[in-house]
Formats: sequence, C-alpha cells, structure tokens
Amino acid sequence: MGDPVADYTSRLQQQELEIHSLTAEIESLKNPQGLGLSSHLDGLREENAKLKYRLNVLKRSLQEERSQCSKTMMNINQRLQEIFGEAIREACPDLENPPLAVTPNQQAKFGDYQCNSAMAMAQMMKSKGLKVNPREIAEKIQQNIPDNELIEKTEIAGPGFINVHLKRSFVSKLLTNLLLNGVQPPPLESKKKVVVDFSSPNIAKEMHVGHLRSTIIGDSMCRLFEFLGYDVLRLNHVGDWGTQFGMLIAHLQDKFPNYLTVSPPIGDLQAFYKESKKRFDEEEDFKKRAYQCVVKLQSKDPAFIKGWNLICDVSRNEFQKVYNCLDIQIIERGESFYQEKMTAVVKEFEAKGLVEMDEGRKIVFAPGQQIPLTVVKSDGGYTYDTSDLAALRQRLFDEKADIIIYVTDSGQGTHFQVVFAAAQMIGWYDPNVTRVEHAGFGVVLGEDKKKFKTRSGDTVRLMDLLDEGLKRSMEKLKEKDRDKVLSTEDLTKAQRSVAYGCIKYADLSHNRINDYVFSFDKMLDDRGNTAAYLLYAFTRIRSIARLANIDEATLRKAAETTEVLLEHDKEWKLGKCLLRFPEILQKILDDLLLHTLCDYLYELATTFTEFYDSCYCIEKDRQTGEVVKVNMWRMLLCDATAAIMAKGFDILGINPVSRM
Repeated sequence: MGDPVADYTSRLQQQELEIHSLTAEIESLKNPQGLGLSSHLDGLREENAKLKYRLNVLKRSLQEERSQCSKTMMNINQRLQEIFGEAIREACPDLENPPLAVTPNQQAKFGDYQCNSAMAMAQMMKSKGLKVNPREIAEKIQQNIPDNELIEKTEIAGPGFINVHLKRSFVSKLLTNLLLNGVQPPPLESKKKVVVDFSSPNIAKEMHVGHLRSTIIGDSMCRLFEFLGYDVLRLNHVGDWGTQFGMLIAHLQDKFPNYLTVSPPIGDLQAFYKESKKRFDEEEDFKKRAYQCVVKLQSKDPAFIKGWNLICDVSRNEFQKVYNCLDIQIIERGESFYQEKMTAVVKEFEAKGLVEMDEGRKIVFAPGQQIPLTVVKSDGGYTYDTSDLAALRQRLFDEKADIIIYVTDSGQGTHFQVVFAAAQMIGWYDPNVTRVEHAGFGVVLGEDKKKFKTRSGDTVRLMDLLDEGLKRSMEKLKEKDRDKVLSTEDLTKAQRSVAYGCIKYADLSHNRINDYVFSFDKMLDDRGNTAAYLLYAFTRIRSIARLANIDEATLRKAAETTEVLLEHDKEWKLGKCLLRFPEILQKILDDLLLHTLCDYLYELATTFTEFYDSCYCIEKDRQTGEVVKVNMWRMLLCDATAAIMAKGFDILGINPVSRM
C-alpha cells in the first residue's frame, strides 16, 4: 500500500499545475483581440464560463485536501502568502511582480498576522504615474481573498495594513496533528544534496576556541538540513598537507628513528610541533632536510607516507575527544584528498585562457574582484586557492551538490568571494540554480572584550574549555542541591547536558556574524535567554504530566479524542507560538542565522510560563494535595510545547535530560 502523504502531495501538485494552466486560459479568453468578431465568440464565452467553474471546483478540492491536515506541520505564514499572493494578482492584474509581505502581528489585539503589501504597491503604481490610495488597494486585496481554510476574518487598519485573524478551530486541528504525528517538517519539493564544510582544524595543532564556533554552528546547520529532509554531507576540510609536514617528519625521524616499526609515543603533538618549528627556524641543515622530506612526501614515498599518517592519527584522536563531547558526526576529507585534482583544475583554467603570469606566478582574476587567485606559485607549488577551487569543483561535479555551505571565520570572506566568482566565471555553476555560500562568524572574546586567551596569552585549548565547563556545571547543580535528589548517574547526565548545552547555546544564541563574549557565569545563569534556563524550563514542563501520574499512552489517547481548546487568551497565544516553528526554520534556511531559533525557544518558554501561571492544567485539593481535576486539553498543550522544544534542542545539538 502506498504512502497516503506522498499520494496527497502528488495529487496536490497535479491540481496546482492544472489550476495555473486553467487560470492562464481564462486570462487569454478575457482578451479576445486578434480572434476577430467571429461566430465563435459565443462559444468562447461559454467555454470561459466552463473553465471558471472547473477552476473553482479544483480550488475547493485543493482546499479540502489541505484541511485534512497531512502528517507534516503547516507553515502558516507560507500558506497566507499563497492566499494573499492570489488576492493581489486578482486585485491588480496589471502590476508586474507586486510585493508580498505577510508577517506575524506584533500586537495581538490587532490580529494574528498582517499583510503589508498595499503601501509598497501604491509606491510602485506612483512610479508609473498612477496615484492610488494604499487603503483602496488594501480594500481590493481584501475583496479578492479566495475561500480558504484558515482565515476567520480580515480588517483594514491605518494607511492599508490588512490584519488577519486565524480560525481557532483550524489552529486546534493543526495542534492535534502535531500531537498525533510528532514534529514533522513541511514536505520538500525535491530532496537536494547539501555539503557543509565545517570545523576544519589543522593537523599537529590543538583545536582552539575558533574551531569551537565553526564546529557548533556547522553541526547545527547540518541538523537543520537533515531534519528538513535534505541529503547532507558533513565534511571536515582538515589542514593535513603542506610544507609544515616536512619539518614534522624530519623531527619524527630524529626523535623516533624506529618509527616505521614501533609506534612513537607522541603524547603532546602541540609541543612536538613547536619543537620542530624551532629547529626549522634556527637550524639550516634541518630546514634543508625538511624541504627534502616534503618532496619525498609529495612523491608518495611509503616511509614518508607512514610518518605523515602517524602524525595525522595522533591529531585525529585528539580531535575525536572534542567531537565525542559535543556529539559531532563528521567525515574527514582534508586538503590531501584534493592534491591529485589540482593539476586538472589549473589546466582547465589555462585551456579557457583565464590564467595570467605575474612574476612567475600563475594567477586568475575573476570579474568584479580586486584580488586575484594564485593557482600556481613561482616555485611550481599549489596554494590554498588551488586547493579550494579543486574542493569546490569536486563537490559540484562529483558530489552533485545543490547547496554548499562553508562555515569559517569572517576573515576568510573575501577569499571565498573570489573563489566563488572564479568558479562562476569558468562555468562550474549558476548561482541562480546552485547555492554556494560562505557562512562567516565573528571571533570569541574574553570578558575583557579582547581576543579570548589564557592568562599567559596563549590560545585556549578546546578540551581545557570543555573540562572547565563540566566543573562549573557541577558546581551550579550542587548549588541548587540537585546532588541531594538525583542519582549519581542522573547527576552526571545533567552535568554533561548543562555544560555542553550551555557552551553551544551561548554561541548559537548570538548572531554568528558578530563577535561574542565568552562567559561561563552568563551562560550558566538560569535567568534570561540561556541554555540553563531553557533546560530547567523543559524539565519542569516534562514533569507536569509525571507529577499528575499521566503516562504517554494516556496523553496519546487524549490527543486522539480531546479537542485542544483555545478559549483563554494565554492558550491562544501559546497555540499560535507553537505553530510558528516551521516559519522559524524556513527563515534560518534562508539566512543561516541560528540565533533566530534560540530567540524562538526562549519566547516559547516564556509564553508557556504565562500560560501555566494563568491556566490550571491540574487542580489539586488544597489540604491533601491530591489531584482532583485534570484539564486534559491543557495537558496536551504542555505535551506539544515539550515536543517543539525537544526538536529545537535537537537542531541546536543540545541533549536535554528528563531529570535535572
């Protein structure tokens, strides 16, 4: 038996195509110029009437399909844009590409959403010499709103705002759908391939706080794309190739001459790197031997490849400790992977006449860019520019990616801008078809507002930072006497959840483009927009049903049989807030700014608190404390809030615990 959701989706798409086709036919029949005053005119008018009838039947059918609520969550804003888009086209058919603006209403007393298109449309008409009052345009839009499943009424306010009031019964149905089917994203038009390049530390160097931002932000972006149904490839573009490996292998040969047969005990790779760098800078003979080692490595000499692998493995083990703590899944595909592909890339640019010579270097100028790419150095070696071009080409042609996101610090923004421009110039991709984007981020600052360093001025090691987080979170839990009520196992789970959750949330809750101040005191504060507050709020919400002895099976049965009433203002406010989740995810999909999700979760938690303080979910006997009444529809709102918060945490990479 086929999937009914897939069947419905297919039928909806078919119907929408036919509607567009029929609408076009009607428009052509409205204007009989060129047809001549033939005897067929009456027949054409009759056909026109039939087409209009069929069009209305199809629209009603489409509406009925939608109102049956598929398993996925509806993006209400998107649906309202469809409705108002149709109304605007009917109201002003001669206006080309009219603006469409539908947003949640900032003041609940004026309605739930607002269409603000009329003012911008009046401006467009004015530029064409037509002076029209925006309020008149709003009235025409209002008159042409098609029959639909979710609008209760509309009102025009001020110069032409159209305030929209949703049907409470429809919102209730959407909430029931959420409770029965879980948090399911709206269906995708097509399953696109997404490549996210993030984390990307350098072999033989410690992961530092800059890698923390790339790792956390990149992982969360991947989680979002995965939840929405995309095919995601998570790539770790580690720095595992280059001249520095010559000095590392030369130092390895001196310090552990039997490294080919006995695995060398390199405990501190950072110290090993510093030792080899010192020798490279001070010992001329060592420097010459280091260069010879590079040549041997690039010629794939087995002994040197083994030394290179040993050094890479030590680094990988250190990186993995961080990834295990932060629950990061990622595939390593470093610079070495693209070495064999760089020659072909240079030849391709040369064959198309795009390479210029500059003092022995081969450079490429891309349109509109001030800085060239150096694809071959004067000594014949390749550069980061060549490597990044080869990586981009591989992702476009071998991986067949539809979307490619690079998550690195903003300082690399200009570099990627030039790389992308060169790739477009040579015809690798069309930016209107394939999305290739650099998601840059600011630096991490200390509480002194300077670059985050240790007291001695060194870069902060990432593992030291995570260990400090564990220590601080345990202190916070003991301060709240959680060690007296939780088992040792539950306390450890809560410690990890709070520590790593707070570190991730502190990063993600800031606009990634800006620098942000790293402060354990602020991130562990259980007041305000912090993970600590949200995790405690989530635990409290989850405990409401448990304290009333209501199990999941009972809640499930209630979802099937109980209407979610939204009569109280705070019930209505919470219900609407829950259903904005798909809109929030769509916005992040568009701009890749994850702080929007953090702001939403904080708004949801505070909206829930307002609801819980005003609406009794459970009524107890004041003397005995026994539960005397359960308002089940409100318990369902508690359950829906927990479900949305849990999915939000999952996208942010935060792992809440049931007891805290």
